Amino acid sequence: MRTSRRIILALLLGAAPAAPAFGFDGSPVNSDAALTVVSPQPGTAAPLKKPVPPASVPTAASANSLTSLQYAAEGGHPIAQWKLGRMYAEGEGVAQDDLRAFDYFSRIANQHAEDSPSAPQAGVVANAFVALGRYYLKGIPNSKVKSDPERAREMFSYAASYFGNADAQYDLARLYLKGAGSSRDDFRYGARWLGLAAQKGQHQAQAMLGQMLFNGDQMPPQRARGLMWLTLARDNAAPDENWIKDSYNKAIAKASDNDRAMALQMLEHWVQGRKD
Repeated sequence: MRTSRRIILALLLGAAPAAPAFGFDGSPVNSDAALTVVSPQPGTAAPLKKPVPPASVPTAASANSLTSLQYAAEGGHPIAQWKLGRMYAEGEGVAQDDLRAFDYFSRIANQHAEDSPSAPQAGVVANAFVALGRYYLKGIPNSKVKSDPERAREMFSYAASYFGNADAQYDLARLYLKGAGSSRDDFRYGARWLGLAAQKGQHQAQAMLGQMLFNGDQMPPQRARGLMWLTLARDNAAPDENWIKDSYNKAIAKASDNDRAMALQMLEHWVQGRKD
């Protein structure tokens, strides 16, 4: 897959988030300083969220709809390409084939990297970059796609900064925060990306940020705020995301009555802010 001109430009200038910077606790801070992107360490990716395709694109896995999807995909329809990519990635109605999924995601990224972030298909384009980044983290066995954490960082960084994609911001934060020997700068960049994703409602980011704040990882503990984020994450966790539920249960057991009361106030304030 070719590297788009915009990716090259972003790497040369240093990718900065489109949204305001956030402090270590996920709250907004007044800062005009761009986040210089440095080489991260590989992390473990979470499953992609599926966008809802338009009604004009077939969604069933029947032979007729598969043929229609393939026809639309060959015609350059990004939603059809995304749907087929997901089908091959998950083995949904077709034989599971990561390399074919990778090819469909690559087509989207190559053809639509410079689409406006406000374009109707922008979410799908951003998710394609995230999917590619996750493939580059692990590689695809017995294929040309080898594990390349630096390439993965480029994919996540582009989707996180240009499209403002919350999943990409979470994955990028993990690269900074989970690598062995992460520096103080790595932690600072990772915490800011994590705050951006958490504020957008990305529940894995909320859980990870909540853990860091409650336990005081590389910072003074903020137990009430950490408990607030963990509560939000628990309420949105998938049934198999036991790590989130376990983190919440451990925190609530250790929290004082005052921590719980303050967390409730913060939670009410956060929810009200989302409604305004």
